[in-house]
Amino acid sequence: MLGHHYTRTFLETAVASMNAGCNLELSYGMRNNVFMHIPQALAMGNITLQMLRDRVRPLFYTRMRLGEFDPPAMNPYSTLDLSTVQSPEHRNLSLEAAVKSFVLLKNTRGTLPLRARDLPGKRLAVVGPFADNPRVLFGDYAPVPEPRYIYTPRRGLETLPANVSFAAGCREPQCQQYSRAEVVGAAGAADVVVVCLGTGTDVETEAKDRRDLSLPGQQLELLQDAVQ
Repeated sequence: MLGHHYTRTFLETAVASMNAGCNLELSYGMRNNVFMHIPQALAMGNITLQMLRDRVRPLFYTRMRLGEFDPPAMNPYSTLDLSTVQSPEHRNLSLEAAVKSFVLLKNTRGTLPLRARDLPGKRLAVVGPFADNPRVLFGDYAPVPEPRYIYTPRRGLETLPANVSFAAGCREPQCQQYSRAEVVGAAGAADVVVVCLGTGTDVETEAKDRRDLSLPGQQLELLQDAVQ
């Protein structure tokens, strides 16, 4: 109604949403939200009681499965803490999910994967604003994990049997202030260079769009300096 002008009133919006299968509203507040008009829509015959029951049923089914209607002592979720969330089983599952979600666009001369058995004595440089900045690694609407559980590219690569050096080049994704000498110094002395670039929520989030898909600021220059 407000953004796309598909409907004209909250009542009309509630009816259209219900008919489309929507059963949960992210509202602006309890006093003035769309779904508070459902009783009026029901009284006017715009929706049926059966439709309302069909929309409500999965909501309460989910809440029941989460134990929201049980005494806390009966709810297994109420006893969960970080020791459970960050258990070895869950961390291994997270690692598996990360590995399986990588998208490899190019692998010239079989550069990847980096194998630990090939790295002893090698010099590895990890550079870029995303190389060792935990804050920028998580997208919009992401959770805020405990810092000790965050493995930045630098921290992860330092577990390999290689001599790892690090140079951010620029501190933040906007990359307005770029230290070319820092990057060239680290990359020039390395056998393998890992360049970590991107956008992050500083550059694009909900309601913060970009006009093009170029790397922000001087990140492209950083990439060129690292690989030349």
